[in-house]
Amino acid sequence: MLVGVDFGRQSAKQGFDESLDELALLAESAGDTPVAKVIARRPAPDAALFVGSGKADEIKLLVQAHHAHTVLFDQAISPAQQRNLEKVLGVPVADRTALILEIFAQRAQSHEGKLQVELARLQYLATRLVRRWSHLERQSGGIGMRGGPGEAQIELDRRMIDDRIKKTKERLKQVQKQRSTQRRSRSRNGVFKVSLVGYTNAGKSTLFNALTKARAYAANQLFATLDTTTRSLYLEQAGASVSLSDTVGFIRDLPHKLVEAFRATLQEAADADLLLHVIDAASPVLDEQMTEVEKVLEEIGAGGVPQILVYNKQDLLPDDQRPRVAVDALLRSGAAEPTPRVFVSAAQGTGLAELRELIAQAMQAEPLSYDEPDPRFDADASLPSHVGGPSSSDPTQA
Repeated sequence: MLVGVDFGRQSAKQGFDESLDELALLAESAGDTPVAKVIARRPAPDAALFVGSGKADEIKLLVQAHHAHTVLFDQAISPAQQRNLEKVLGVPVADRTALILEIFAQRAQSHEGKLQVELARLQYLATRLVRRWSHLERQSGGIGMRGGPGEAQIELDRRMIDDRIKKTKERLKQVQKQRSTQRRSRSRNGVFKVSLVGYTNAGKSTLFNALTKARAYAANQLFATLDTTTRSLYLEQAGASVSLSDTVGFIRDLPHKLVEAFRATLQEAADADLLLHVIDAASPVLDEQMTEVEKVLEEIGAGGVPQILVYNKQDLLPDDQRPRVAVDALLRSGAAEPTPRVFVSAAQGTGLAELRELIAQAMQAEPLSYDEPDPRFDADASLPSHVGGPSSSDPTQA
């Protein structure tokens, strides 16, 4: 059962998704099957049940009618709200953060990736210990019935989790030192570093495989790739090779603890000489997805790294919505100069030659060349604005 709460004017800050499509994709990626969606509208979250008692009773009836085994909330809920909801609904309750952590735990393959996910899960679990599970309670007894239920076990579990967090951080530091040594080695060799970044399921791994002939795992699902993969990419235009890295995808409301845990992996993007920002051109919310990626890039210190916008999945667009030019430019918010934009289909291999040319120009510190923007993507164009980026009377934003 999928539940989203609309808080009105606060919706943008709360990350409200009217369709709950992304939450459904997350659930499917975790191995669940969505059976129903519920939208609640409130001026503010209910302190006890997040959705209020009336809506909680409604959800309970739907859970029973659909025989749902779990209720997933699109927003973060507190440990107390989670505990209260489980008592009312009679089934396990999880929020978006827990769902993303579950997917990451399933997908992590490398030693570093597993350590990063374990650290994030332990930090998430540490906030939800108090009276969360029945095994934390002990029988009350003794003279005067002193000592509340669960005190000793909770303290024991908290110490155990704190110890595991400390040990995991120490092990992760060792792995981070190794990765840092590898990065320094590439820097000493003068290797030009390029990193793929973008919203999850934008096609980064498919593009990575198409460019490097690698066999990195790629699938039409969220967070198919968690572990950073680096390959050498030879550019005939420059007569030299660059280092190309495929990184973990970003998503709206990516848990902060997860960003912290994956900082070593994301450091590849911060240390890159050039970022290929891969965008799903067929997504109706690509502007919002681009904003989320930019937000995370700023958080990890990669906001100032030069970018090339790679509008992928052109093969999924109707013929009348495909661009007439292979390369143009987009003036991003807060940027002084237009950012080159290339239209590709990683699945079909179109536009890759133009992308290679742009990378070669960036490597050689040459002024990037691109065509005049397609006039169909001007502000007065009849095509959907998301196909050509933000609408504006300035042709550089077309």
